[in-house]
Amino acid sequence: MAICVSHGGQTVSQTARPSDAVLVATTDGVVSLQRAAPGAPWSEAGRSLQGKHVSTLMIEPERGVVFAGTHGDGIYASDDGGQTWERRDAGVEFGNIYALSFVESADGPRLYAGTEPAHLYVSRDSGRGWEELPSVRSVPSVAEWTFPGAPHEAHVKHVSFDPRSPETIYASIEVGGALKSFDAGKSWQEMSGFYEDVHRVVVAPRAADKLYITGGEGIWHSGDAGATWEHLTDRSARIAYPDALVIHPEDPDLMFTAGAICSPGEWRTTGTADARIGRSRDAGRTWQYLESGLPAHIRGNIEAMSMEVWPGGFALCAGTTDGDIFYSDDEGETWATIARALPPVSKGGHYRNLRGGDAPVAAAAH
Repeated sequence: MAICVSHGGQTVSQTARPSDAVLVATTDGVVSLQRAAPGAPWSEAGRSLQGKHVSTLMIEPERGVVFAGTHGDGIYASDDGGQTWERRDAGVEFGNIYALSFVESADGPRLYAGTEPAHLYVSRDSGRGWEELPSVRSVPSVAEWTFPGAPHEAHVKHVSFDPRSPETIYASIEVGGALKSFDAGKSWQEMSGFYEDVHRVVVAPRAADKLYITGGEGIWHSGDAGATWEHLTDRSARIAYPDALVIHPEDPDLMFTAGAICSPGEWRTTGTADARIGRSRDAGRTWQYLESGLPAHIRGNIEAMSMEVWPGGFALCAGTTDGDIFYSDDEGETWATIARALPPVSKGGHYRNLRGGDAPVAAAAH
């Protein structure tokens, strides 16, 4: 197995032992990092899909197929751990893939792909064929969905599931809100009580009525499966613009978030996202901002973070829009920079708001 580090893909995996490979989704393909054994140094082992902005990475558990979603070039699949790839998106109308996710069901893994414009697709045959779930666009708010940057189209940014039932799905719309389905996507209802700039809905695996939203106005929490919500952090927090959020699968109180001190529209004038990683041991009520081993100032935004859990331990891996990759295997107490200055790890054009010489994308408060 490998740890996947990408903006819109797999964020938590459970393995028998620590992985010695990391796959990083970048604006110029997939970068493979490897080490000889746990504790050994990491080094770059290869690159693939170069020339493509890879936004999402996911490993289908049943067959071990690696999937890569791209901005502009659809979905690719690899049967050999990311060395070679084939296009595998028949039935998906749009080339901008923002989210890839999977859930185990009685009839095998179901794969989901979220696109820009905001449409949702499902595959039941390892990505060889995809079927749209059109009812996503039947909710009352669909006419109001938008996005600040051109082409001003909202996207399905994240897809998650209730671990008690593969039929219960959450779809995060940026910018538009959060939807919930009880019938595997045949129909949807809109949730409410939070700011509509939703980055992701995260379900606590061992306490599935506990949901968390990260978005343009901080972190929100629901203790009743989305019926009601409370605001845990706002733009006064150290991480004012959170995106990533991972929860330990065995401990619903232990979670990590990452993001910038301000929104992307401000990065262009400040020249920095001033990003940080936070840890909570009390289900998001309080946060400790992690420092040891991380740069004192992280200029690029942390656009991706993954957790790998094995018996007796877990690791975290995070990537930035400056192409730096951070790794910790001691609950975030200490970190190592395992790669520097790779191509950006970035949602859409976020990296252009920070990298010198690139034209900025349209201003965004989201």
